[in-house]
Amino acid sequence: MDPKLLEILVCPLTKEALSYDKDAGELISKKAKLAFPIRNGIPIMLVDEARQLDD
Repeated sequence: MDPKLLEILVCPLTKEALSYDKDAGELISKKAKLAFPIRNGIPIMLVDEARQLDD
């Protein structure tokens, strides 16, 4: 994941910064409790495509 891109991207719901989970290949929104997938190097920033995180 390009660090510059990670600086720019925010959660579409909360507008807060995301963290990168390299092992899972996902961008994590801790506040929204969502994990956005990265497919072929492209972050999929659609809420419908995100995985709900457990507490």
